[in-house]
Amino acid sequence: MDFKDLVQARYSCRAYHDRPVEEEKILAVLEAARAAPTAANRQPFRLVVVTDPHIRGSMKGAYNRGWFYTAPVILAAVGAPGENWVRSDGKNYNDVDVAIVMDHVTLQAVELGLATCWIADFDPDATRDILHIPDHMEPVALSPLGYPADSPRPKRRKPLEQLVIRDHF
Repeated sequence: MDFKDLVQARYSCRAYHDRPVEEEKILAVLEAARAAPTAANRQPFRLVVVTDPHIRGSMKGAYNRGWFYTAPVILAAVGAPGENWVRSDGKNYNDVDVAIVMDHVTLQAVELGLATCWIADFDPDATRDILHIPDHMEPVALSPLGYPADSPRPKRRKPLEQLVIRDHF
């Protein structure tokens, strides 16, 4: 699959088969995350791979949508703000770095025939408690990972003319 097709095929999947994800596919997704560029190549992230059914069920305390738990794997993308590169104006790149990592995860998943759904609307404190995330780490995003049991809906995207400014505003 070429990159254009890969990008077009990625969608926010909200139904998953209960078929387990093979360990080699999970590892391929994790390797794609490891290859993601991060500011100053600090790699200030951790990915929590949740496959235990009991812990996956406990994640309802962090994000309570029934379809979320139909996937056999839940990924929690966690940043390490204290390890991040910080721009001269004080901007910490924690969210940026973790977002790039998650983008690599979502695209690699598609290439492997898997699906994901980026979740930002979750309870970070509950996630921290359920997954025993240390205080110096920050949960940034969640995603189920599994074989899709739904089909993508048409994507709505703004035209380039509304998104791109050439040279200056």
